[in-house]
Amino acid sequence: MPAHILQEISGSYSTTTTITAPPSGGQQNGGEKLEKNPHHWGADVRPELKDDLYDPSYQDEEGPPPKLEYVWRNIILMALLHLGALYGITLVPSCRLYTCLFAYLYYVISALGITAGAHRLWSHRTYKARLPLRLFLIIANTMAFQNDVYEWARDHRAHHKFSETHADPHNSRRGFFFSHVGWLLVRKHPAVKEKGGKLDMSDLKAEKLVMFQRRYYKPGLLLMCFILPTLVPWYCWGETFLNSLCVSTFLRYAVVLNATWLVNSAAHLYGYRPYDKNISSRENILVSMGAVGEGFHNYHHAFPYDYSASEYRWHINFTTFFIDCMAALGLAYDRKRVSKAAVLARIKRTGDGSCKSG
Repeated sequence: MPAHILQEISGSYSTTTTITAPPSGGQQNGGEKLEKNPHHWGADVRPELKDDLYDPSYQDEEGPPPKLEYVWRNIILMALLHLGALYGITLVPSCRLYTCLFAYLYYVISALGITAGAHRLWSHRTYKARLPLRLFLIIANTMAFQNDVYEWARDHRAHHKFSETHADPHNSRRGFFFSHVGWLLVRKHPAVKEKGGKLDMSDLKAEKLVMFQRRYYKPGLLLMCFILPTLVPWYCWGETFLNSLCVSTFLRYAVVLNATWLVNSAAHLYGYRPYDKNISSRENILVSMGAVGEGFHNYHHAFPYDYSASEYRWHINFTTFFIDCMAALGLAYDRKRVSKAAVLARIKRTGDGSCKSG
């Protein structure tokens, strides 16, 4: 279906809620100027969920950081996975075309399970999904194997609320390697456990599908992330078992992981900050290409309640295109969108001037 037709369908499906921020220079909370607290522009937008909004009042405690405790099981398994993925690269030329196409399709679906599912639907509640779509996304999320939705959302909400502090699970101030993968190879900082444990997760606890996935996550991930992608090419079109294992499973899984991790690392260290120069998250087009639309990170941290996670909707943003297609089918609705006036006001007040709103 041509893109312009889909866009017309999406636009006519009157399910997009536009969010307008208070005018520049406005007052709130007893006369306190909004400029002093720009991260709270959405505080009254979604009364059902506020724990993903930045809390500028939290500061790290003074004193030396706790000693790192290495999780050797994770270190060994992660090393073996990446060795298998590197070997898989050498096997790609000998793979059947169907195997490469299958691995790519599995990668895209897995990525959507993170971006459209764990991130935009369940972590931020930026849109609502009917049961068939939620079922698809929970399966896709299990395929991705990046912790169950409940744990992923809890860590991500902590990342937003306590960004760039010790309570941020992948605090980018601790360096590229730590924010990329190192945080998964060591025990969590005590502040992450303390603050993460106090977040309001009642919305996810009340969602039966999320709790079902959490209950049966280990057998689910073994089946969906490892067994199925290995057996399908081997059994269905005669691919060698080694090619199926190293390319369709190890290489595909490692690519999904690293594409997602780059949002935590590269998109917090490299790029420009047109919406808020006071936060570390940045717009990174290359990250957006690999993470199917999640690289517009300065915008996302400025407006975490926008379902598109970007000002420009479909521009290098396959996840937004997917959600809009689901809305056209009636499976997604109540998509939250920040108004153009709010975006322009944010750029004028806190942006770095390197990019103008389109």
